[in-house]
Amino acid sequence: MGLKLQKRLAPSRTMMLASPVIAVLATVVAGAIVFTLLGYDGLGAIWQIFVAPLLSAYRWQDLLVKAAPLATIAIGLSIGFRANVWNIGAEGQYVLGGLAGTGLALATHDMTGSWILPTMILCGIVGGIAWSAIPAILKTRLGVNEILSSLMLNYVAIQLLYYLMRGPWKDPMGFNFPQTVLFSEWQTLPIAVSGTLIHIGVPIAAALGLAVWFFVARTVTGFQLRVVGLAPDAARYGGFREKRTVWLALALGGACAGLAGVLEVAGPFGQMVPAFPTGYGYTAIIVAFLGRLHPVGILLAALVLALTYVGGESAQTTIGLPAAAAGVFQAMMLFFLLAADIMVRYRIVSDREPAAAAPAPAPAPVREGATA
Repeated sequence: MGLKLQKRLAPSRTMMLASPVIAVLATVVAGAIVFTLLGYDGLGAIWQIFVAPLLSAYRWQDLLVKAAPLATIAIGLSIGFRANVWNIGAEGQYVLGGLAGTGLALATHDMTGSWILPTMILCGIVGGIAWSAIPAILKTRLGVNEILSSLMLNYVAIQLLYYLMRGPWKDPMGFNFPQTVLFSEWQTLPIAVSGTLIHIGVPIAAALGLAVWFFVARTVTGFQLRVVGLAPDAARYGGFREKRTVWLALALGGACAGLAGVLEVAGPFGQMVPAFPTGYGYTAIIVAFLGRLHPVGILLAALVLALTYVGGESAQTTIGLPAAAAGVFQAMMLFFLLAADIMVRYRIVSDREPAAAAPAPAPAPVREGATA
């Protein structure tokens, strides 16, 4: 006797909302077991990664700073994912946003004025959109799968970064280190909360979440994106243009990734360095799905994934956990989330069990005067 998956007639909405919580709890349990079997203090690893940062006021600052770019990128990706446009190139768009902002910073390094930082942010957004336009053109003109094209462009963006850091943009007074000059005070983000590390990128991420929620839930364009994702045939029948949806979804995703990039380079980094690509673009995919593609859920999910970065750094110094531990927890979280989603939509049955019968159609109404 074998087993098979049978699609449920109506997935439970409660379980759909609860599955991210189940995935996080399963990750905690599995992580403790895995690292214990590897010879580390498994329970100590869980404490240092998921609990200790929440008990420290200083770590909370770091947590919010790391959650901001994750949330910003994931919010942009969620728009495309709702429309079945799979932008996997957020890492490259994040890098291009940082490079575009850096280019303007280098060009205006000897200038002063409050206009410089907003212009850098605008350049970062445009840089992210320009990089996302490449897979959009390939998709709408040549039918190239946007997953492959956007993913491969990530590596192109990183190689462009390395070239600029070791060549044209290298600081001549930087003792031969591959990095740019430090940004001036007019080119760095101001602190949002005095006496902390929290810069204005954190409230920008929160405001972006509310703005995208309004866009998706309360505008005609947002409705079109959702219809194209849920019912493509109905969308075409309603006159919604698929190519326009692809362009819009990729452009918005690229804009958010580019915004995150320029806010990072003008905030925590303060200059462009080869270590700028931190994997935020890939982690943001997990954040988007853990948050159920809802902007408010994404803000909460970004805090959970930021824990793996902040707590992972702490666990390296306290219990000697390897640097790859954060990636291991992120991968397990995605695995358990996908597994939970499958169990919400399907149930395990014996291959001898008959398929669930479809509900009987309602009887046709009998018109007045008709004979039996």
